[in-house]
Amino acid sequence: MKNALQDRSSERGSAGVKFAIFLAFLGLFGHAAYNYVPVAYEAESLKTEMHTSVMQGLALSGKLSPVDNVKGRIEKAMVSNAVPADAILNVTQTGNIIQARLYYVRQVPILPFGMYTYKYVFDHTATPTGFLLKQ
Repeated sequence: MKNALQDRSSERGSAGVKFAIFLAFLGLFGHAAYNYVPVAYEAESLKTEMHTSVMQGLALSGKLSPVDNVKGRIEKAMVSNAVPADAILNVTQTGNIIQARLYYVRQVPILPFGMYTYKYVFDHTATPTGFLLKQ
């Protein structure tokens, strides 16, 4: 029995190495998720805010300018969702439809120590939909 253990010496001791490699990959995945998930969440929240602002601007009545109102609401949402200062916001009105387009690029560090940085591109155009457009 002792000879059988000595003949398979290459099979011993690899569990610790495999566990260390697993922990390294888990750490890299955790770092990437920790940095990417908040950026993606803020972008989706901003899309929702843009759509809501366009719908409320379309339903706005009175002497207020719907384009200025929508632009102000989206700019507030941009501040609360950490949008970079170099973002491009265009709010236009064609007929009775208001469109808002926002474009920005945000750097997301995926791998630690600056080994890989992902460029998250946000390019969304919000247009109103639903019963307010039906004539």
